[in-house]
Amino acid sequence: MTGCLLVAGLSPAIVAIMSPVRLSSKWGTGMLAAVCLLAAQGLGPSEIPKTKPSPATVDVSTVSFEAAAAAAEALPRLRSLLVSWRDELVVEQYLHGARAGRTANIKSASKSVISALVGIAIGRGLIEGIDAPIAPFFPGVLGDEVDARKKEITIEDLLSMRAGLETTSNRNYGRWVHSANWVRFALNQPMDGAPGGRMIYSTGNTHLLSAILTKVSGKSTLEFAREALAGPLGIDLSPWPQDRQGIYFGGNDMVMTPRQMLAFGKLYLHGGRVNEEQVVPEEWIETSWVPRTRSHFSNRLYGYGWWIRELAGRRVYYAWGFGGQFIFVVPEIEMVVVATSSDAPGRERRGHLGGVYDLVESHVIAPAASAMGLNTWGGFDSAGLTDEEMP
Repeated sequence: MTGCLLVAGLSPAIVAIMSPVRLSSKWGTGMLAAVCLLAAQGLGPSEIPKTKPSPATVDVSTVSFEAAAAAAEALPRLRSLLVSWRDELVVEQYLHGARAGRTANIKSASKSVISALVGIAIGRGLIEGIDAPIAPFFPGVLGDEVDARKKEITIEDLLSMRAGLETTSNRNYGRWVHSANWVRFALNQPMDGAPGGRMIYSTGNTHLLSAILTKVSGKSTLEFAREALAGPLGIDLSPWPQDRQGIYFGGNDMVMTPRQMLAFGKLYLHGGRVNEEQVVPEEWIETSWVPRTRSHFSNRLYGYGWWIRELAGRRVYYAWGFGGQFIFVVPEIEMVVVATSSDAPGRERRGHLGGVYDLVESHVIAPAASAMGLNTWGGFDSAGLTDEEMP
């Protein structure tokens, strides 16, 4: 441990921050390894997760969110804004023809759902752990003749977008989704980095996780999600697209109503519990929110299917989908914020993401934090952020 600290340049105070959390072997090598990894990637001590809620008490009914409603009306692409604060729904707004019962394509926010399903599968013993190599799940593709580095790819590498495989997203997305076999295409991509190395954002990674979930559960990802996640949450999960082999799209195009998205966010806020039932292992929530890497496009931090940044001086973990589909979880003030948006082409799209971040920061999180006596300044990863769609 001392050697790690010397190499990482971390002070003992940082270890004190991390020490309350120790993960069992199936969740990985533990929080200390994550600290070493973060330091190696230039992620500082202020980027250590802070998930404990503030002890401050406040009557949520005395805090006005009228400015948030007005700001929402001013965003022509915004379709819904929901805010749950200390389990009270303080904002529920549908805009520009949207309705409460209408589902939204949550795009890549689906990756956070796939992450939850992987955590459940590990908790049930269906997957050995995050360090499990993926090669045994795909013997027909990852045979003896393939690049040896591909056999080093683990479940964790897929979750954290560090598989090393050339991306199936962005410039390659069209070829990938029009291919005859999405799994084979993703695995046959050339290596563009070392497994466990830099972030290479690729929806192919999470589709491979969907294929693995299908194998280990003995049922489709949809059926597994309905049984393991939607059922306990009391929501009706609609089907979403499948590949030509029948595997449900992993990490894109799931559909949910805003209230269903809110229920999923609250599940994470409450440590994976619904009432007295532990739906997602609590250890999985903690480890999913440890920053594992950083996008070289947006400079944002990434864990296991969750983005991480600071808004109004608070640590925020969020699911993010193309066009402006968001589930923000703010444990320190016990808040979940959902926003859905039009993903259609249009002139307003470029500035829309910045508008949503500003709304949530200035008119939702800041007034709540202020009412609790907390400061609303700071920004551990604010430098260099943009509102571009590129992850």
